[in-house]
Amino acid sequence: MNLTALRAERIKLTTLRSLWLPPLIAVLLTAGVTTAVGAALGDTDHNITDDPGVGIFYGLNFGQAALVSFGVLLIGQEFNTRMLDVSLTAVPRRGRLYGAKLALGALVGLGVGAVGTAGAFAGYAATVPAEWHGPGFARAATAGVLYPALLVVLCLGVTAQLGNLTAALGLLTPTVFLLSPLLSGVPGVRNVVQFLPDRAGQYALRYADDPQTGYGHWTGLIVMALWTALAAYGGLRALQRTGR
Repeated sequence: MNLTALRAERIKLTTLRSLWLPPLIAVLLTAGVTTAVGAALGDTDHNITDDPGVGIFYGLNFGQAALVSFGVLLIGQEFNTRMLDVSLTAVPRRGRLYGAKLALGALVGLGVGAVGTAGAFAGYAATVPAEWHGPGFARAATAGVLYPALLVVLCLGVTAQLGNLTAALGLLTPTVFLLSPLLSGVPGVRNVVQFLPDRAGQYALRYADDPQTGYGHWTGLIVMALWTALAAYGGLRALQRTGR
């Protein structure tokens, strides 16, 4: 990855609506849904007040769908339109091109995490009459910034391995948005599902300990980071093997 390749990816991001719109939607959903739910249920829902991490990052449950789309589109759009051939003509070294995409995805994810987390904390503090700071505050805030970046890079890596935008969206969107949360409530299956990247990463957002989770909050973020690194490496290997 070099600055020229990164600059080219930044130009794509700022000129293609399909790329810059999902991060914006992710921020609006992360902060907006949290504020709306806090205003509607803050006095009555004990899940929100007993563990502030649940309420603060409630909107992220919806915002992450946009983050998944963004991570997939960063490279999947070029697979499906055959524009990857053009990109490889401009940047023949595949590792350099891929590294620029990873760097851009991580930077945008960090930006979304920072702005979305700040908005979610502000919205929660304004609507929920509870002590929202505390011993878990710094960790949850840090995880709130890092989680979107890890999710974007994870989805980019998986998409690079699949080599198809539609297949990646069909796999990642229902898994992160529906399947993983539903299976986490099934006894027995939960013991396996808790090690999936989104479940592990979201545990770091919580304030309270869960006795049914077999690791600590920071460990959850590390588990997600390991999944992300594995996906990113797999994407690189797949891109180097492709005949494009």
